[in-house]
Amino acid sequence: MTSALFVVSEEGYWAEECIEPLTTLESEGVDVTVATPSGSPPVVDERSLDPEAAGGEERVAELREVDETHPGLNDPEPIATVDAEGYDAVVFPGGHGTAWDVNQDRHARQLLLDAVAGEESVALVVCHAVGILAFTREADGTPLVEGRSITGFPNEWEADIVDDHDVMPDGRKLPYWVEDEVVLAGAEFDAELDADTSVTVDGDLITARGPGSSADAAATLLDEL
Repeated sequence: MTSALFVVSEEGYWAEECIEPLTTLESEGVDVTVATPSGSPPVVDERSLDPEAAGGEERVAELREVDETHPGLNDPEPIATVDAEGYDAVVFPGGHGTAWDVNQDRHARQLLLDAVAGEESVALVVCHAVGILAFTREADGTPLVEGRSITGFPNEWEADIVDDHDVMPDGRKLPYWVEDEVVLAGAEFDAELDADTSVTVDGDLITARGPGSSADAAATLLDEL
């Protein structure tokens, strides 16, 4: 059976970016395992469950039901105990929370590195989770993202969210902007701001811009699998 590992933030994952790929893969018979940095259930960013952001009350109800009832989301594995070699795909859903936990976790970075390097596996990285690419390095110290074509959450959108001191609406200080970090690490970054969605495939690495690209990202991942 085809299998996928979802590495999800405990600090705030974006509902659409996790649940759309997760349910899409499961509907096609893919076996999904969920992991978080500590093994505690991931926390959904409540802003992603605002009807205006999510696409209406009915969609919010669907997303919230999955968040509250999905076995993997409610009883995840600790990141340190899973191995990318056991999965055909490793998926990193976005959300600002990833900036504080998943993107900074050495075990998460190793999972990403192994998934991209593996002959039979692929990685999907969405939105703010794309920041992990700036901190993931090959054995010789070369950034994994160097020279790769990727998309992700753009500076132009970030500027509409944080204040002049990079403070989030919830009061937390955003430690870095995704686009800045991946470009500094050598990525060829293009969020395709004139397009409705943005999904980029570079070898075994798939990246997606944000919530609106989640469905395309899931379809692309299925095609790659």
